[in-house]
Amino acid sequence: MKIALVSSHADPGGFTIHEALLSLLATPHEPYSLERHELFHHRVRGRLIYQDHLDRDMDADLIIFLSRHSSVNPVPVLTVHVTGNISGAEFGGMERSLAPAAPAWMHAVLRGLAGNAPPGYRVAYEVTHHGPSELTTPSLFVEVGSTEKEWRDETAGLAVARSVLSADPADCIPLIGFGGTHYAARQTHIALNSRGAFGHIAHTREVPSLDAGMVRQMLEKTGAVAAYIDKKAIPGKDLSHLDALLAGCNVMTLTEGDLNHFGGLSWETYQKILALARECVPGCSVTLHGQCPEGEPVVINVDSVLLDEAWKCNQGEFLKRLDRLPLVRLSTRKKPVWPSFITIGENSGNVLHDLISLCVNIIRRGEITFVAGDHLTICRHRFDPDRARDLGIPPGPLYGQLMNGCPVRIGDREITPEMVRTRSEKRIHIPALEKFL
Repeated sequence: MKIALVSSHADPGGFTIHEALLSLLATPHEPYSLERHELFHHRVRGRLIYQDHLDRDMDADLIIFLSRHSSVNPVPVLTVHVTGNISGAEFGGMERSLAPAAPAWMHAVLRGLAGNAPPGYRVAYEVTHHGPSELTTPSLFVEVGSTEKEWRDETAGLAVARSVLSADPADCIPLIGFGGTHYAARQTHIALNSRGAFGHIAHTREVPSLDAGMVRQMLEKTGAVAAYIDKKAIPGKDLSHLDALLAGCNVMTLTEGDLNHFGGLSWETYQKILALARECVPGCSVTLHGQCPEGEPVVINVDSVLLDEAWKCNQGEFLKRLDRLPLVRLSTRKKPVWPSFITIGENSGNVLHDLISLCVNIIRRGEITFVAGDHLTICRHRFDPDRARDLGIPPGPLYGQLMNGCPVRIGDREITPEMVRTRSEKRIHIPALEKFL
C-alpha cells in the first residue's frame, strides 16, 4: 500500500509533526506498523484545506494530512477526521461535497492518539467541516491544536507521529455519525471502546439541512454499513427528520450498546442474525448482549411463562445479567423481551442452560417459591379490597397500612394483613429443574 504523508510549509502544526516523523524514522527502532507500507512525504506551500485534486498526479492509496488545529475556544487537543462540506464551503472544498474517508485508519490513529497523548491533551474525532473535498483517494487529517503553543509543542508532535507510525487498522465496523458538537464526544468514546469506526460525522446543527442525497454521499464516501445517532444531542423535531431520512434511505442504525457488544462478530454473521430475527418475530428490533463468537446463528427458546415471570420480578437485574450471556434479545414496542433468543450454534446448549438458570434464580430471589420435582411454584399474596370492605374497613389510609404489612383497628377489632390477603399459585414445568437451581 502506498501512503502519502502530506504537510504544508505554511502550517506550523504540520511542520512539527513532520519533523517528529523524520526524527523517529531516523532513530534506530523496531519497525513501525506503517513501515510495512510504501511511505513518501509530500510538502505543499499553501494551506492544506485548499488542496483539492492534490491526488490527481499522486500515486497513493491513502493520504494522511499532518496539520494544525485551531478553534474559537482553544484547548490542547489531538484530533483526527475526514474532510468535506455537508452544507456550505466556508473553509475550502466545494459545497455539499465529501472526500473519501478511511474509517479503519482513522480508528487506528485515534486509538494511538489516546495512548500517546501528553498530559493535558484531549483526543477526539472532529466532525466533517472543511476542505479539501475534491479528492478520489481515501484520506484523513491528523491534527495538533489549538494554539501556536501546541502547534510548536515537540512532545505533542512526537505523540501524533508515533500514533501515525503505529497505526495498524483492525477489523472495524465502518459507520457514519450524526449529532454532537465539533469534537464528536460520543463517537470518540465509541471508537475508543469498540470496533465502531467513523468516517463522515454530521454536527447537530447540520442535521436539519440533511437530505437523502447527502446521507447517501456520507455512506458512499465512508464505505459505511450503518449509522450511529447521538440522540441526546439532537432536538426532537430534527431527530424525527433524521429517523425518517435514514429509514427512507434504508440505512441501518446501531446503538452504542450494540457496538460495545459486537465483540468479534463479523458483519456477515450480524446480517444473518438480523435475517433470523425477522423470520422469528417480523418487525422486531435486536439487541446484542454478551459478546457472541463467530459462527452460525441459531434460535433458542425459553418457556414464555418462566420468562415473563422473571421479567416482571426484576427487569433491571434481568437485563444486567443478560449482558453476561452471548446472545441476542428480540423485542417489539409492546413486548420488550420475546421468549426466542439468538446465539451461536456451538454455544446454544450452554447459553440456553444459563438463560433458564437466570430466570429461575431471579424468580426465587424475588418471590416466595417452592420446588417439587420438575415444577417451580410461585406463591403470591395480594391485598384483597373486597375482603377489606367485608370486614368494614373503609377505603383510604388503612388500606395502605394493611398493604404495607401493618395491622389496623376497626372499633374493638384488630385486622391483620393476613385477613385481607388472597393467595395464588403459578406452577411452571421446567424439565430437569434441579440443574438450574
